[in-house]
Amino acid sequence: MGFATDAIHVGQEPEHATGAIVAPIYQTSTYVQEEFGKTKGYDYARTAHPNRRALERTMTRLEGGSAAFVFSSGMAAIDAVFRLLRPGDHAIVSEAVYGGVFRLSTQLLVQFGLEFSFIDTSSLDAIREAVKPNTKMIYVETPTNPTMIVSDIAAIAELARGGKLTLVVDNTFLSPYFQRPIELGAHIVVHSMTKYLNGHSDAVGGAVVLTRPEDADRIYFVQKSAGAVLAPMDCFLISRGIKTLAVRMAQHDANGMALARFLEDHPKVQRVLYPGLAGHPQHEVARRQQTGFGGMLSFDVSTLDTARALLNGVKLCSLAESLGGVETLISHPATMTHASIPPGVRKRIGITDGLVRLSVGIEDAEDLVEDLNQALAAI
Repeated sequence: MGFATDAIHVGQEPEHATGAIVAPIYQTSTYVQEEFGKTKGYDYARTAHPNRRALERTMTRLEGGSAAFVFSSGMAAIDAVFRLLRPGDHAIVSEAVYGGVFRLSTQLLVQFGLEFSFIDTSSLDAIREAVKPNTKMIYVETPTNPTMIVSDIAAIAELARGGKLTLVVDNTFLSPYFQRPIELGAHIVVHSMTKYLNGHSDAVGGAVVLTRPEDADRIYFVQKSAGAVLAPMDCFLISRGIKTLAVRMAQHDANGMALARFLEDHPKVQRVLYPGLAGHPQHEVARRQQTGFGGMLSFDVSTLDTARALLNGVKLCSLAESLGGVETLISHPATMTHASIPPGVRKRIGITDGLVRLSVGIEDAEDLVEDLNQALAAI
């Protein structure tokens, strides 16, 4: 079946007992056993519940994996993936990674004996040079948040195979609608389902999609042991959001391109970071491995003061953290999503004080252009 059909039907079948077209929310903490040692497939909501299993089936199908597990947040999902490593193991990570991943790895996981190198993963040579005898994983965010750097997944997958390394790809920005990392050779895909998969800014969740049984077994062990599981209501909301993923992503993509082109031509904008523009350094890689460019972009207005004036001047765009909702969100990475990254590191990877990140929603594009135009005119 096609992507939109799978998104609507897989894991979202009508409920058998009553025929309800929308499955119920199983808002219970425990399940009565039929007799000693015999259950109906569920015993306690931390280990499994029907809403979670349904959403995991959906994610497995959409990403083309063999198993999936959903978590209480994207960071909980990412933490579980890094727990596949052992003390002394080394991981290569995209240098412009989301600030929460940088914080998790450099301030928490290093305390348990893991090593991390932050590398420009758009450069295969840089990755090769970073590989050590104890390297076990390459963790790639593509496009990166918020610098929109694109890494060649298929090329990195080939390098990973040669070194017997696990390739993990964060597919949050594009969703499986626009990018299919497993088909390109990735072993594991992670998501903050809070973003495009949910799409309505009303639930927080994460997902890990796997291709190898041994990884799936370990991730499930981590999930049920550490307990960062997704509650029934949040599973329900994200499943609901996924039903419209295909139509939403198409509109995000159209609006993203419209705003990128407007900003590219604006005299008060120094640079626009959007892989859909021909001038983007990895434009051809993005064209090859993606089926669309999505609704995420960043642009630089020179200084902190001009960025502040712009952010305070918008009326339709909402100044807020997060991304991927139907409404357009605007943010300042250096002081918001990436504040935990040291200033020197931010400067090196291109997160300047004048950089503004835009999560383009599905409103009428001309209204978004007008809002940005009036805000830019005032700075």
